[in-house]
Amino acid sequence: MTTFTINESNEIVAFATMEEAAASTATPFDSFNSQKELAELAKTWPAERLVAIWNSLPGVTAVESFKSAQAAASRIWKQIQGLGEAAQPETEPTKPKTGKKAKGGARAAHSAPAKGKTTKKAAPAKSAPKAKKAATAKESGAPREGSKTALIIALLERKGGATLSEIMKTAKWQAHSCRGFISGTLGKKMGLTVESTKRSDGERVYQIKG
Repeated sequence: MTTFTINESNEIVAFATMEEAAASTATPFDSFNSQKELAELAKTWPAERLVAIWNSLPGVTAVESFKSAQAAASRIWKQIQGLGEAAQPETEPTKPKTGKKAKGGARAAHSAPAKGKTTKKAAPAKSAPKAKKAATAKESGAPREGSKTALIIALLERKGGATLSEIMKTAKWQAHSCRGFISGTLGKKMGLTVESTKRSDGERVYQIKG
């Protein structure tokens, strides 16, 4: 299923899978793969941001406001479907020719109906282990070595964790970006349990548990 990401600059990008989105995006982002999920995100965004997102999309008529966040989400969702369609064809041609299963989640789903007549059960059997290997690789080292995600995870895995100031210095992001990255990317997207505590001096400390 196509996954869309949107960063603080309101740039929307489409990826074939959530894994590709997490691996390719270095800055904090929100993700969604349905109009419903986009609508949920839109509820938390100020009206000004929804207008800015819409007006930044190609081929639209600029607006000054929307009746509601739901209305904005509906129009934005329809407008970006071209991005999702563009992301899909890129994955389909290589799948049948090369038979590569490394990036195969969505591709395998597209090629399965066409190959139904051949009853090649070996393909699903082979893709399943590789999918598991890919998932394991991403769980253990999804972030690219040296990426900001990898650096931040390393900080949070230290004994005693890391302060918000240390994370900001390492990532070169503002405080709200760091907090959003920790709760959104590390927590929701990567499934990591990040504990947040406040020291006696008032400094916020984050640490990955488990």
